[in-house]
Amino acid sequence: MPRIRLPLLLYSYIATELLAPFFASFLILYGVFFLVRLIPLLDVVLGLGIGFADFIRLFSYIFPHMLLYVIPMASMTGVIIAFTRLTNDREILAFKACGISLRQMLPAVIMVTGAIALLTGFFSIRLIPAGEVAMRQLMFQLAKEKIDKGIKEKQFTEALGDLVVYVDSIDEQETWHGVYVSDMRNRVQPIITMAREGHMVAEVNRMLVTIVLRNGTLHATDGPDNQIIHFKRYQLQIPLRPPTRIDGDDVTILDRGSMTQDQLLAAGHDPNLPVKSRIRYLTEFHHRLVLPVGCFILSLLGMPLGLQARPGKRAIGIPIGLGLFVLYYIMYTIAQVLVEDQHLPLVFGMWLPNIIFFLLALYIFNRTEKEKGILPTPLADMLVRFQERFIAPVINRLSTLVRQLLSRRRKKDQGEGQQTGAELIIHANSLSMVYHLPGCEHYDCENCTIQFINTRIAEQAGFKPCRFCKKLISEKPESVEP
Repeated sequence: MPRIRLPLLLYSYIATELLAPFFASFLILYGVFFLVRLIPLLDVVLGLGIGFADFIRLFSYIFPHMLLYVIPMASMTGVIIAFTRLTNDREILAFKACGISLRQMLPAVIMVTGAIALLTGFFSIRLIPAGEVAMRQLMFQLAKEKIDKGIKEKQFTEALGDLVVYVDSIDEQETWHGVYVSDMRNRVQPIITMAREGHMVAEVNRMLVTIVLRNGTLHATDGPDNQIIHFKRYQLQIPLRPPTRIDGDDVTILDRGSMTQDQLLAAGHDPNLPVKSRIRYLTEFHHRLVLPVGCFILSLLGMPLGLQARPGKRAIGIPIGLGLFVLYYIMYTIAQVLVEDQHLPLVFGMWLPNIIFFLLALYIFNRTEKEKGILPTPLADMLVRFQERFIAPVINRLSTLVRQLLSRRRKKDQGEGQQTGAELIIHANSLSMVYHLPGCEHYDCENCTIQFINTRIAEQAGFKPCRFCKKLISEKPESVEP
């Protein structure tokens, strides 16, 4: 059996060409996503008084979630840019002249984009759920630290919301002595609790803080009646509600996004849950698998789109790729909603966008390999006629209106500038005895050291206008003489 030798030089060259624009696109897109995510994150940082180290930890937990959308976009953009450059530099033509077809280049693209898709899948399946759990625990710890710092000796603290706590003293073991608690939760009259000792216990998994009091009394008032209860041990459970909403999502709630794949699958087949809840768990399970595969398909689609470029022509691959990327996520969102509303079968509905775009990628690649346009000739001609008849006139009309508005504004500004008073507007050359008006290319020449308030005074002094300014004066003499 003959040994198959892979063209490693060709594959390594194409991989290098793909990775460079991929990393550049990744840095740009991640910077944009970072700024968008940073603004709502600052509310949490300021609300909890987070330090720089905790801020870095918090953002590192959000990091994988952003990459789930940044990596596919950067991968597709990188492939388009790479093949656009190869086409414009006629390297694709040189490959074809050497007998290298597009199908022989395709394995290199598959290997690179497949590795990127696997990385996206790792983020989707492993890092994002782990990051959400870690972020929830971090937010709980930060909220608890804020409460601990807020409870000080001989001071009333309102860090617990509707509970006001007063502690007479705190020893080295963090035990409270002389505790006073006013509980106004869902009440008009507060429940007053007084105890000799107490301490606070935190339950991370339940996002719950428990105040344990010993040897005290509880005073409750209900209308004219007053009730006093003596206790040896009394507990107050307080769910934490810190400012933990980031861009509309409460990061302290452990939801399906924080569950592992096994947990989602088990919840999706739990007969004790409602059908709609089970479908939501299963859609999350498929969601983490669909997006990495979609990243791979969109990246492959970037190859024929990048080959649409031609020397001397506009590169249309990037705008088309951006439009297809947006279309993919719109279709995916619609399909997910239809699946959760039980209008589409689960597996078919979740994977439908990937199926459609995979067939689209095969169709476009086949036409590109045969050196045909993306669209059939009749459809392309119809779109051209539609653009010429409807879109182009609207664009031309809008551009004309914009130019007219700018021209009127420029004339208005020039008129106001000439009517403001006694500022000199004429520059004259003492050597050539020629003067220049504002807007002339020689207006600020080296020898233009003389200034006049208008053209009449300049001509009385023996100066003549230059050729450009003479033509301007003959067209609009009123604009330069008061």
